Amino acid sequence: MLRLIVGAFVVLHGLVHLFYFGQARRLFDLQAEMTWPDGSWAFSRLLGDRAARGLASVACALAAVGLVAGGAGILLGQPWWRPVIVAAAAFAAAVFVFFWNGRMQRLDYQGGVGILIDMGILASVLVFRWPDFEF
Repeated sequence: MLRLIVGAFVVLHGLVHLFYFGQARRLFDLQAEMTWPDGSWAFSRLLGDRAARGLASVACALAAVGLVAGGAGILLGQPWWRPVIVAAAAFAAAVFVFFWNGRMQRLDYQGGVGILIDMGILASVLVFRWPDFEF
């Protein structure tokens, strides 16, 4: 049962990145005032907002694929799930750090909750070695 819950949680967390993909591509607005990833401290000045949005959308899609694959590995009882989830969660957290606008306002609009979830995933898998599925 734990395997089902953890695997589904990781898959769903990965799918949330597709919402940010749509936000970055301007397919829709997640929130009326949300401008993410415009104003990214790492990319907007260097590349401009339009290119930063393109890069953010690709990065979010890759993060989604990695997290969904890792969650599927858990659900299917595959022993390779751990390195996939570690890489995907670290990458996903880095995406939101690099595309953050550098201000401490509305961190939830900047992927702040996702970073906390990724850090929780990384801590549980790397530090606490949990969950320990027997496969």
